[in-house]
Amino acid sequence: MNIRRLFYSALALLAMSLAFVQQSTAQVPCSPTITPPPTLSINWPEFRFDLKHSGCNPYEFILNPGNVGNLVPLWESAISASSSSPAVVNGVVYIGSFENNNVYALNAATGALIWKYTTGFNVFSSPAVANGVVYVGSRDGNVYALNAGTGALIWKYTTGDIVSLSSPAVVNGGVYIGSWDHNVYALNAGSGALVWKYTTGDVIDPSPAVANDVVYVASTDGSVYALDAGTGVLIWKYTTGGSVESSPAVANGVVYVGSTNGNVYALNAGTGAFIWKYTAGFLIFSSPAVAKGVVYIGSYDTNVYALNAATGALLWKYTTGANVESSPAVANGVVYVGSWDDNVYALNAGTGALLWKYTTGGGIDSSPAVVNGVVYVGSEDGNVYAFHLPNQ
Repeated sequence: MNIRRLFYSALALLAMSLAFVQQSTAQVPCSPTITPPPTLSINWPEFRFDLKHSGCNPYEFILNPGNVGNLVPLWESAISASSSSPAVVNGVVYIGSFENNNVYALNAATGALIWKYTTGFNVFSSPAVANGVVYVGSRDGNVYALNAGTGALIWKYTTGDIVSLSSPAVVNGGVYIGSWDHNVYALNAGSGALVWKYTTGDVIDPSPAVANDVVYVASTDGSVYALDAGTGVLIWKYTTGGSVESSPAVANGVVYVGSTNGNVYALNAGTGAFIWKYTAGFLIFSSPAVAKGVVYIGSYDTNVYALNAATGALLWKYTTGANVESSPAVANGVVYVGSWDDNVYALNAGTGALLWKYTTGGGIDSSPAVVNGVVYVGSEDGNVYAFHLPNQ
């Protein structure tokens, strides 16, 4: 698709309703050629922003490298400790807590509680919101579908073990998620009925990414799998040298993923063929973000890395004060990421220079969501934070 066609296609999509924008953003690349009307409200509907797990919001034009240093708290809301990453849809923040087992809906402008739903155990999974339904996993072994407006239970599906960090991907009437019972599940989004499941060699903590009717998911058995989204049939698998806790990202026909052996891998999305790897030095639990030809990822060696997406060459790295499990978010030239040194950081996407940081009361492995000039993130100190520009 040429740039002109991409530009006009994007403008046509953006002229439609907010509900349609929520679904269509999953298919739009992170590119400065897309300029939405200034009155349009954008959503961050799931873990890593879109189905391909780009981790990049191409519609953020309020915050930029020149003003992000002025961010101040908009609100903080006490929900108990959270490793879950927020989804932000139609003025509501959805997030889980692992201390009190709840899924929360908060007013995105004020942080006020709208509703909460109590599952049977910890919620590390990050919610996905589609067509007025919130989908989320729990360590009680269930996948839940909740009414986005009220929190009422629509259905739940019981897997064979804990659903921990794996977060749902929702597309074309299907919900894709992993479980500690070693299976990837495809569930009917409306009823929760099982469509198919595929068994890997070990626990699945990573969240599935979906691109071109293929589900990409990794397992602690050390492999990355590509499965047919309709049938669950294996297309290919690639085995790394360590457990894979990182969730894959797909961009321009390439799958990017980290491994606990310290390597970041680039694989051909169609065949699984190895393209390159970069050794970051230690365990990688962070999931990559991909924007404008650059892969951003955190590591247990305390660094955030920026790598050339085509070659794997190091462009820059930034050293935080502790391990980085948080997955970076990219928006309008800024990389946002949390660290176990209790800080959330904003870095220049081109140079890695520190632009802003804020110290919370606990470690941050929640991944930020950046929408409509506001940064949302959870912390182990028990709060969800929202940051904005003064007088914005």
